[in-house]
Amino acid sequence: MMHRLLIIPVLLATVACQGQNKKGSPVAATPDTVKKIVRSEAEWKKMLTPEQYHILREKGTDRPFAGKYYLTHDSGIYKCAACGNALFTSDMKFDSDCGWPSFDKEIEGGKIIKQEDRSYGMVRIEILCAKCGSHLGHLFDDGPTLTGKRYCVNSTSIQLVKK
Repeated sequence: MMHRLLIIPVLLATVACQGQNKKGSPVAATPDTVKKIVRSEAEWKKMLTPEQYHILREKGTDRPFAGKYYLTHDSGIYKCAACGNALFTSDMKFDSDCGWPSFDKEIEGGKIIKQEDRSYGMVRIEILCAKCGSHLGHLFDDGPTLTGKRYCVNSTSIQLVKK
C-alpha cells in the first residue's frame, strides 16, 4: 500500500514537469562511438545500491525536489553513477524548477542514447547512458536556454566529480 501512495505524487510531478515536444523533433540515433559495458542484471544488482538499481536499471524516478543534485551549483563533471561515463558538465546545468537536475546539452561524442518512451500514457524521449544502457531521465524541448533543451535527470543516475 505504501508503494502505491508514493507512486501517485511522483507520477503527478512527472506529468506536470514533462513539458511538450514543441518542435516535434524525431528521436535522434546516437553514434556508436562509446565502448559498451555489458553486465547481467545480477551483476548490476551486486554493484549498485537498491535505490540506484531501481532508478538506473528498472527505469525508476527520484522523488521531485529531493535529489542530491537538484540545487547543486558546484563545478565539475556529472558522470553515470553506474559506469562513470562523463555525461554533462556543471556549466550545462541550469535551474529549471521542475524538481530534478536539468541540463541544456550533453557532452559531445555519443555519450547519451535517446529513445521514445511511451510509459504511463505519455510520449517522451528517454535518455540512457550509451556506455552501460542505464536510465538517466528524459529529454524535453522546453528548456529556457539557447539550446531549447531540458535534460531532466535523476540525481541517483549521476555522480558529480568536483573540480
